[in-house]
Amino acid sequence: MEGFKDVVATSASICTILQFFTGILVCQKYVRNGTTGDSSPFPFVSGFLSSCIWLRYGFLLQDPSLIVVNTIGASLQLAYVVTFYFYTITKSVVVKQMLAVTAGVVVLLCYTQYDTDMDRTKTHVGFIASLVTILFFAAPLTMLANVLDKKSVDSLPLPLIMATFVCCLQWLIYGYILGDPFIQIPNVLGTIISGFELTLFLIYPS
Repeated sequence: MEGFKDVVATSASICTILQFFTGILVCQKYVRNGTTGDSSPFPFVSGFLSSCIWLRYGFLLQDPSLIVVNTIGASLQLAYVVTFYFYTITKSVVVKQMLAVTAGVVVLLCYTQYDTDMDRTKTHVGFIASLVTILFFAAPLTMLANVLDKKSVDSLPLPLIMATFVCCLQWLIYGYILGDPFIQIPNVLGTIISGFELTLFLIYPS
């Protein structure tokens, strides 16, 4: 089982890193069009927050896979937020969201630094990481009303959603091997949510 765990961890890590890189395709569309259009910065902002919290959880567990993946993830998501900022007309929205996220990360780091009960700290950080991850998976749904109104999925990031679906399945298996509910639960929901988002591309083909 230990060998299988390493294989799943490696596969899930590579897939997740590739998932993070799909943001480049989305940003290329912004650069090509010269605008972000009706898109929301929330997927990138929530992705940055999620990566930061999972990175802290990885350090608490001393899990190399979580540390490497989320170090890369946090860096890329921040770059995507900056790109979004340059091409959106609602720059104040991006600034407000990033200020709120940064403040949350700082508070979390301070808490984990000074809480002397390590098991309690792991539980709290794992719980928060799970909740934020669910928000990250559901972020494209913020455009659901626009999709249904226009009967078009052009505002949804298809590469990101597809990669999310595949990655969730792998991290779900990894969470099952570790017996970690904080990894299992968000990835069960992530699979369901991303699967639903993919069906919208069948209902409203671009």
